[in-house]
Amino acid sequence: MSRIDDQSERKKDWNADVSSLLKNIYRCADKTTWYDSVASAYDRTRPRYPQEILARMQEIAKLEPRKSVLEIGAGPGIVTIELAKLGAEMVSLEPSQAAWAIARAKCADYPNVEVINTTFEDWNLANKKFDVVVAATSFHWITPEARYIKTSTALKDNGLLVLLWNTPPQPSWEMYQDLQDIYQTHAPELDKYEGHQEHQENIGKMAQGVIDSGYFQNQTSDRLVVTVHYTVEDYLTLLSTLSPYIGLRSAQRESLFSELQQRFEQLLGERQELDLSYLSLLQTVRKS
Repeated sequence: MSRIDDQSERKKDWNADVSSLLKNIYRCADKTTWYDSVASAYDRTRPRYPQEILARMQEIAKLEPRKSVLEIGAGPGIVTIELAKLGAEMVSLEPSQAAWAIARAKCADYPNVEVINTTFEDWNLANKKFDVVVAATSFHWITPEARYIKTSTALKDNGLLVLLWNTPPQPSWEMYQDLQDIYQTHAPELDKYEGHQEHQENIGKMAQGVIDSGYFQNQTSDRLVVTVHYTVEDYLTLLSTLSPYIGLRSAQRESLFSELQQRFEQLLGERQELDLSYLSLLQTVRKS
């Protein structure tokens, strides 16, 4: 086998490994440690859910002190703190100890919130029933065996499942074209640009799977495209919190980020700020 053929085969193997990781993240990654090293960076650079989306969620869910809420996958409490302010009695689950510690600290002044360091799958539901279950960019982490059955079991009759999603902030297609050669060199498995429409279609498939399970009905969906501005440093830090980048070898990731930083400096000049956009979605379904 020639050197070129060998490199091609290794690239295919690497692509297959990453593709398998992303499609089966709930099996390939240890949820208790996956985000530990980037928990603070995650909290600092991941985009927030826009007020329009949160207001629409509240319009549908009508959360108030007499309501009960289960949050699956709190992360560092980005949505947890927003839910806490609404006053509902809340149990929030987060498997990463580092992220759990951040979420718990954020909610320290809210006695209505209990943040527990565990996975949804391992958590003992017992006879608890909730008015609302919320998963913010986390529903894909739940194993298929628990994703529908246990979620449905956790809800009261006619209870509401709320799925919130923020896609990663991304540059324009034109900017991406200027970066493509770097990705081809250092991380060809990540050399794919997904526009907002493609993201929406993929997330839509997740909601359709919920309906197809037979445990839920009456789907609603709202979306909003949000424009944000990141410094180059913050954008690269943001990338470091995304699973495809966490899955890279350390040396590979460092080389990729080093060349991306140099290219951004060339493209942006003195401005050194990126114009990015992301898609924020709200999906709700009722327990059948």
